[in-house]
Formats: sequence, structure tokens, C-alpha cells
Amino acid sequence: MNLHRMLAARAAAGRPITVGVIGAGKFGSMFLAMAARSPGLHVAGIADLAIPRARAALARVGWPAERHGAASLDAALATRTTWLTEDAAALLADPRIEVMVECTGHPAAGIRHALAAIEHGKHMVMVNVEADVLAGPLLAERARAAGVVYSMAYGDQPALVCELVDTIRAMGLPVTAAGKGTKYLPAYHASTPATVWGHYGLAEEQARLGGMNPQMFNSFLDGTKSGIEMAAIANATGLAPPEDGLAFPPCGTHDLPQLFAGAGGVVEVVSSLERDGRQVVGDLRWGVYAVFEGETDYIRRCFSEYGVHTDPSGRFAALWRPYHLIGLELGVSVASAALRREPTGAAVAWRGDVAATAKRDLKAGEVLDGEGGAMVWGKCIPATRSRAIGALPIGLAHGVRLTRTVPAGTILGYADVALDEAAEAVRIRRAMEAGRHDG
Repeated sequence: MNLHRMLAARAAAGRPITVGVIGAGKFGSMFLAMAARSPGLHVAGIADLAIPRARAALARVGWPAERHGAASLDAALATRTTWLTEDAAALLADPRIEVMVECTGHPAAGIRHALAAIEHGKHMVMVNVEADVLAGPLLAERARAAGVVYSMAYGDQPALVCELVDTIRAMGLPVTAAGKGTKYLPAYHASTPATVWGHYGLAEEQARLGGMNPQMFNSFLDGTKSGIEMAAIANATGLAPPEDGLAFPPCGTHDLPQLFAGAGGVVEVVSSLERDGRQVVGDLRWGVYAVFEGETDYIRRCFSEYGVHTDPSGRFAALWRPYHLIGLELGVSVASAALRREPTGAAVAWRGDVAATAKRDLKAGEVLDGEGGAMVWGKCIPATRSRAIGALPIGLAHGVRLTRTVPAGTILGYADVALDEAAEAVRIRRAMEAGRHDG
């Protein structure tokens, strides 16, 4: 509860936290909008593969051109401005950068950047949940061994759920379920980039003018992003993923205690839509929740005395937050890593995985198009099951050729594709699976 004071002290001493950002997309831009308002943070460098796109993003969030006109990192540090570069490796290697923020959304790139940050003694805030679920337990362990922080991104739903769970457990109450809300219907699992805008009620031209990426938005819709986020929460909290994937039950906030009474410690996503398409009353589409148990009569009496909403027995209650502010909140993670040496959530064991699952009948010879594409979606399952069946993680299901036919609805396995075993992301994933990262 002292982060603002600690940031102010660094600013007053003339030593703001030096930050490097990789990827100036939506999440990164939202962070940059707020970093500009914090004298305790200095974004010294932004790496993006498209510098004109990064400049446009900065202009959109209100940065004047002179603020990001530094010709080098040296100049940026000397003038408290920002250097724009295509060279992420330069930011990762420079000892004057304290915290790196990874916002690319690309699993292989995220793993590469995290390993480099750890090697060079930097804290890493991993916005890239795709990379975190692919190999987060191993990355977090390496960071701990190196004495640096590897952290989930505050403002994104996994970190906010971890905060809720940690708070409730610190109170001494057992958590029976935790997760988030989203818009979901079973048909969404078959959605493709060609059909996604109809589900959002948008015309294709509207989406194009808005700069919306159909594959990214389709990942939100088809269940993949939800699976990735729940697996990340499972890995950080020890809560269990369902054996055969998320159920997405329709549920409003006041029904959470009854739905998850006695659930035993699980992650789950609740839908803001009834199965017939009607809006759920009191839905949690943009928020997060945790359900917990009052184990004694006295605790349950306290729930009643202070107006806590419970299930009919009075034994189970819920806390929820109805919204999340994405990158606008990310500075909390940066400050926590640099000033407290503490992550805002991080994997401690491999508990959950996200397995590529066929959206349609797939034929040998086809090349998978990855997360949010037309061929597979990501199902959140226990890591023990993933290991047992040799499931292909969604993070490796892009640009790889199928070696045999896979029926619709089937979880793909490593044996179904031709992977490049020499690729860094594949090697790191294999190392995680071979190690003792499953708790």
C-alpha cells in the first residue's frame, strides 16, 4: 500500500525507475499513457518492429513528438525522453534499464525476451500471457534463481485474480473458485477470423476502420484467451483447471457463492450470456471474482452481520471486481518489481495447460494458423492430463504442418504435427515438461 510513496521518493531523488517496453500495441499503449503521468517512471526505450506504428501509438495516447525523439538510449537517459528502436536486444542488454515490459503477444518472442532479461539481471513484467502459459513455470523459476522478478501484468485479469486469491488466503479463508467473466456461447468455439465480427455485432468495414485484428479478437471469443488466462491463474495459485476444459456457466455476481459452493479450489470462467443468448442479470463480463468459505459459525455470522452476500447456507461468499483497466494499471507491476522486488502474480508450478483443439476436421498436410485462427482453439486442462496425452500447446500450434488427420473436437498431440525441435520455444517448453515444475 506504499507504492505511490515509494515512486514519489524515487522521483524526488531524481532516480525514476527506468523501463524498457517491447511492443507498442494496445496494452503497451495504455501503459505508456499512464507512465507519462508518473514522475517515478521513465520509459527510456520502446522496441517495436514497426517504428511508424509505435510513433502513431504514442501520438494517439498524447505523447508530444519531442518526448520520444531521442536518437539513442544514451540520449534518452540523459534527457528523460524515450528512444524508439527496432532492436529489443539493445534494451534487454543495457544495465541501466531496470524493468522490461513484454507486450508482443507472441509466445516464442516472449520466451526469448524473458530469458534475455533474466540473463542480464532485469525484472520482467510479462504482459504476454501466451508465453507465460507456454513456459512460465520454468521462466519464473529461472528468474527466482537469478534474483530478479518475473511477474504477471497487473490490470490484466490473471494478476487481478491472483491478488484476490492471495488477499482471501492471507485472511485465513479457503478459496473454492476463482476466475473471470466473459461473453460466451458454445458456438463460439467454432468461430474463425472470417465470422468473428458477426458475433461482436460489427460490420467488417467497421472493424477495419477501428484497426481491430480479427485473429486477436477471435481468440477472445473462441475460448482460447480465457483458457490461457485460467491456466496462468492455476499455475500461480494452485487452483485446479477442470479435467476437460472450462464449462463457462452462465452466472451473475450474486449467484457466484451458490454456483461454486464446495467446488474444492478450481478456476472457471462465467458467461455473461444465458445459453439462449439472453443477458445474465448482474453479469461479470469485464471483471474477476473469487469464492471463499466461512468455515465456522462465528465467521458465517460475521458475513451476515456485515451484509456479505452468500449462498443460501451462509457458508460460501464471493468477492468480485466488475472491471479491469488493462494497461492503465500496469505501472503497479513495474513499481512492485523494482521497489518491492515482488511480482503481482507469478507461476509457482505447472498446474494448467492450454491444448490446441480442432475446430473442424483437419487434414494431414495442412498448416495450423494458431491462436484465434480458423483451425484450432485452446482448451484449458490440467497439466497432468496434458503431459499424459502429449497435448500440443496452443502456443506451438502456429505455422506447423499436420502429419495426420485430426477430427473436429479432438485435442491435438505432438505426434500430430511436425515440430522444429531445435526452435528455442520448443526446447524451453520441452525442458519445462521434463523438469519438476508440476508442483
